[in-house]
Formats: sequence, structure tokens, C-alpha cells
Amino acid sequence: MGQNKLGRDIPQEFAEQYGVFGGEFEEIKTYQEHSRQINPVKPRDTKLLGSIKEAIEKTGLKDGMTISFHHHFREGDFVMNMVMDTIAEMGIKNISIAPSSIANVHEPLIGHIKNGVVTNITSSGLRDKVGAAISEGIMENPVVIRSHGGRARAIARGDIKIDVAFLGAPSSDAYGNVNGTVGKATCGSLGYAMIDAKYAEQVVIITDYLVDYPNTPISIPQTDVDYVVEVDAIGDPDGIAKGATRFTKNPKELLIAEYASKVITKSPYFKEGFSFQTGTGGASLAVSRFMRETMIKENITADFALGGITNAMVELLEEGLVKKIIDVQDFDHPSGISLGNSENHYEIDANFYASPLSKGAAINQLDVAILSALEIDTDFNVNVITGSDGVIRGASGGHSDTSAACKMSLIISPLVRGRIPTIVEAVNTVVTPGSSVDVVVTEIGIAINPARQDLIEAFKNLDVPQYTIEELQEKAYAIVGVPDKIEYGEKTVALIEYRDGTIIDVVKNV
Repeated sequence: MGQNKLGRDIPQEFAEQYGVFGGEFEEIKTYQEHSRQINPVKPRDTKLLGSIKEAIEKTGLKDGMTISFHHHFREGDFVMNMVMDTIAEMGIKNISIAPSSIANVHEPLIGHIKNGVVTNITSSGLRDKVGAAISEGIMENPVVIRSHGGRARAIARGDIKIDVAFLGAPSSDAYGNVNGTVGKATCGSLGYAMIDAKYAEQVVIITDYLVDYPNTPISIPQTDVDYVVEVDAIGDPDGIAKGATRFTKNPKELLIAEYASKVITKSPYFKEGFSFQTGTGGASLAVSRFMRETMIKENITADFALGGITNAMVELLEEGLVKKIIDVQDFDHPSGISLGNSENHYEIDANFYASPLSKGAAINQLDVAILSALEIDTDFNVNVITGSDGVIRGASGGHSDTSAACKMSLIISPLVRGRIPTIVEAVNTVVTPGSSVDVVVTEIGIAINPARQDLIEAFKNLDVPQYTIEELQEKAYAIVGVPDKIEYGEKTVALIEYRDGTIIDVVKNV
């Protein structure tokens, strides 16, 4: 058994294979980028095929290979299930899948795991029944959870070697020029698909909207695409925003948002030309609205907003309060429309967004990031992957990436959820280390990381109640009591990889 810098026990076989977490920037080192084989397309060759089955045959996909998908359609995605069902029907087994994330709609994966079609998974997150099944131990090999930046790093470095990427495209021409802003099921930015297209050995585009050549604007170019398949439908656009973007009227969430806005606008970073990233939950969206009022009042504009984009950010762009949007993923339809129409709304890939091994990720330029949490502990470590019962039900996303890179990270969370404390003595699973967390914001007040004495000084006259993190934890326990310890088994069902490729924690079966 190995132990990492946070004191988390890592089984020896995984400690030796991946290395153990030793600090935020300990493993940011020079590396050799992954190279791939290219199959040249001759002048009269066609890329357009008649079916997903034909594409699978053309790629030579066989037992033991690795395939990938993107998650820009979120709960509206049809592509992964269509491809996996076809692979199963063809009798192909022992497949590793490397989607950028897995949603509730991908529940059929459970059957493919039980039947031996899927034997390895790496992803940013696992939702609902798929996460629960993994937590019960249905897979022989543990799932590897990677952040968005960590996944981009792993693909570029060759830690994830994708044999075939099956990428859903809202529009494509027959030669494989793709974008996400035109079509029947537009999803906006294709930032997580672009990295797969660049490094995968072969790329199959699956579209339900075939257009004349050349399809512009070009998000994924023809030079990265081997085959194109037209199908009836690639997804349900309504599923893209499902559960992600909601405007809150909850008094608790509004108070959290108000406190977070005060922290930001009274911080040393709130000045002309600042930059920020917000989340997609109700409280996060409300922060943007509170910030807007202060930006107008003090005549301050932001140089850019970053990350997963919502209509709240688009409105700030349209009002001139944000000069530019840098977009790796869209969470609602208006954001996708803006990407297609606005010259100040830019599409980027995951490498540009958050890879720790790129020549400079956009998150490195961030002043402020607003992030959520399932749990925060008294060392400021954050869990966004397992619930209070130890079951996998979340996603790493860009949490550890953004927290490490920005100048001030805010973790916003209610003190308790129902009868469950969110501020605890020790989180079930560490995704983001406490050294990356600067301020925790709850509805009763805030706690500043003691390592940030500069912020403690800056906020000494802030009109928001302030506590130590230990005091917040005690108040949470006073309301709901001390949480029961989870009974874990001995089987490791998931490895939590830090953004640099080392293991920051593991998840056992429950």
C-alpha cells in the first residue's frame, strides 16, 4: 500500500503504475507528445459510409481496442448507445471506452459491462445507475476518473491511446468538416471532441445533418477525419441543458450567491479587465447576476469569461460587460447560437482549456473561479465524485484544473443538504486538494484558507460572516449530527487521477 501527500492510501499496484499525488505542480514536466498513424485519402476516395456497422468494419475495430466519445449532447446523446449496441451485435468484446463523460442516458452500458463488451472505462464522471453499478463492483478493472484537463493531457501524452473516436456532429460535409452550431441537434462548442479528433488513430463522424462541401465554420477539419456516417438522429437538443442550467429562487442559494459575489467584487482581483469562470447550478448562475449589478455600478468590464458557457455569460457579453467568451462546452441553446453568431465568442479544445501539460492553458489566465462541491473537509479538500453513501454519482470535470490554476477559487455549497453535512472532517473522496481551494462560501458565511493570509487581510472588513473551516464543520454537525461511517468493501472500483496523472484517491466498492 502506498500513501500520497494527502495521506490517502493507494493500493501498491496502482501506486506503481500511475505514481501517487505529490503536490499540485510536482509532475508538470517536459514530455513527448503522442503521435498517430495516418491513412492517406486519395483524390477519388469517399469517406461517406452507409452505416455505423460499415464504419466499424472499415476501421478494423477488434477485441481489446480503445474507443472514445464526447459528451456535448449530455442527457440528449444517442451516439454512444448506438455505437455500443452495434459493437455488441457484431460480437466484439473487451473494449475500453474513453468518453469525456458518461450521463444517465448511457445506462445501457451496464449490460455491455456484464456481457464482457466493455471491460475498461476512463471518463470524467459517472452518473446515476451507471455510477451505482460501478460502485457495486460490476467491473473487474477499476474505472479511471480524469479531470477535463487531465483527460486532454492523457490523450496528448499517449496515456490514453484511442484506436477509434466515434464523434457525434450536429453538421458535417461528406469529407468530414464538422461544426456544432449548424444542424438539427446543435450543441455549440465541440471542445472535448476536438482533442479526440486530433490524436485518435481513426475518427468516425456520425451526423444527422449532411451539408454541401465545405461545411463552415470548421471545428473539426477533414484532415482529422477518416469516415462519415449519416444517421436519422444523433441526439435530443433538449437533453443538453437538462439539469444543468436553472435559475434559482431558493433563498439559501441566493444568499450563497450574494456572499460569493461580495467576495469576488471586494477581492483584489475585481478590477478593469478581470476574468472569471462560473458553474452551471442555480447558485452559480445567481452569482453572475449579482456580479453584473456591481460591474455596472462600478463601471468594470471583464476581459473574458471561460469554461462551460451558459446564457448568463452570453447576456454579459451582449451587454458589453464581458469582452470575450472562451468556450469549451455549451450548456444551453442560446450559448450555441452565440458561438455561431458572435465574433467575440471563441471555440477552444480541451487542451487549450485546461491541460497541465500544454504550452499554456486558458485557465492559467483566470482570476476567479466559482466551483461547487458535494463535500469539503477541514483541510479544504473537495469531493465532487461520490455521495454521502460512497456511491459514484458525480464528475471530476474541470474542478481540480481550474482550482489549481486560477488566482482565487471559491467553492460554493450549502452547509447541509437535507440531513447530510457538506462540511466534514474528512471527505469520502479527494478530487481537488485543499491547497487549490481559497474560499469556501455557505449560506451562513465563508471560510478562508489559512494559507491565503493575503485574502484574510483583504477581507477583514468584508460585510459577510467569517468562520474557520472547523467552525463551519461544527455548525454542520450541530444541525444534522455526526455522519455515519460508510462500510466499504476491499475492491477498488475507481481510481481518482489528479490532473498530472498521479493518483490522488481511490474509491472502494460499497
